[in-house]
Amino acid sequence: MVDDHRAPVWGIERIFEQQPDLSLVASAATVGELLDQTTDLDVVILDLRLGDGTTPRENVERLTEHGIGTVVYTSGEHPDLLRSAARAGTLGVVLKSATEGEIIDAIRAGSRGEEVLTTEWAAAIDGDPNLDAVELSPQLQRVLTLYASGGTSISVGQELGVSPDTVNEYLKRIRQKYADAGRPTRTKLDLFKRAVEDGWLPMPQRSRPE
Repeated sequence: MVDDHRAPVWGIERIFEQQPDLSLVASAATVGELLDQTTDLDVVILDLRLGDGTTPRENVERLTEHGIGTVVYTSGEHPDLLRSAARAGTLGVVLKSATEGEIIDAIRAGSRGEEVLTTEWAAAIDGDPNLDAVELSPQLQRVLTLYASGGTSISVGQELGVSPDTVNEYLKRIRQKYADAGRPTRTKLDLFKRAVEDGWLPMPQRSRPE
């Protein structure tokens, strides 16, 4: 758990006392301090506002790089920070004012790599002015999903029966559409994120070691 105030950590510890399948294995005031302790984590319960000045997006993305999913645990009074976490791919949001049952269900879902579907999570997505819908033709949708999933211009072209140059032209159109919507896609990772945000690809889940 990452929170720079001890009271929420104590609260989670108390909730977990009656849950044999849940264990708070580490806590810290920053993501960096937590990762210094361990990276062997199923999910991180993440506060939005931390004293080190990091943004929710930075923290979610840093944990994701280590294969660790996040569930945002917040009082909910900062919708801009919620949207930042949502854009970065957090699994969901649960309020500190939620019932113990709701908190436990959210953490269990997050530990399985599943999305935590709450009204706060939906509001963070639906209320995001940077997530204006981008209309793509069926062909452009297929190019985006194939390419963003790890394909190359050559492999995507083979799949669709077109030349690599045609695929590159499609990608230019896709990038322009997102740029026009204020959602730039400068890298392949950006394309992947846009595909997830718009529902063309599923939310990534943490892979578990065999």
